[in-house]
Amino acid sequence: MSRPRSFDETDVLEAAIDCFWARGLEATSVRDLAGRMGINGPSLYNAFGDKRSLFMRALEHYAVRSMRERIGRMERLPDPKAAIAAFFGELISASLADPDRRGCLIVNTALEVAPHDPEIAILIAAYLDEIEAFFRRALVRAAAAGDLVPSVEPTDMARLLLGLVIAVRVMARTVSDRSRLDGMVRPILALIQARPDIRTPA
Repeated sequence: MSRPRSFDETDVLEAAIDCFWARGLEATSVRDLAGRMGINGPSLYNAFGDKRSLFMRALEHYAVRSMRERIGRMERLPDPKAAIAAFFGELISASLADPDRRGCLIVNTALEVAPHDPEIAILIAAYLDEIEAFFRRALVRAAAAGDLVPSVEPTDMARLLLGLVIAVRVMARTVSDRSRLDGMVRPILALIQARPDIRTPA
């Protein structure tokens, strides 16, 4: 008969996220993880498997409590274009509020791990697809309401916005000046928020 776990899974996954987020997958040892999570090595292996399996569980937990939580809140806003602007506003604020400039665990993994691990690459691509799909849904809603200029094609713009998310997250690891990050986002938001009834003179 197996012994019941003596730890809270959410708490230890949060601890694992902090450890991986600070060091990355390769530089994080099982000893680092066990110490941060407050459990011994055998308990870690019994509960989560090897380090890589734990990393994938930690990524999923991070996606649920960070990315998906934000998307869910933004999609409840009545104005889809305002939701896109709010998404970026929160993204920049969260990036600058982190004193350790860790960036985004998903984006960091896309750059550091995914090129060398096909399975993790597929997982990361799926997470990025969720962000792109949020932008596309918002833009389709705006277009359906007649509130999007015809030159803004929802699928292409959603892909551009995803690229902007990655760029902001990477830039924010070295830049502490909010005006620079806002300046990266402002021209694209201006294009999205332009009123469809305004025509450029011929």
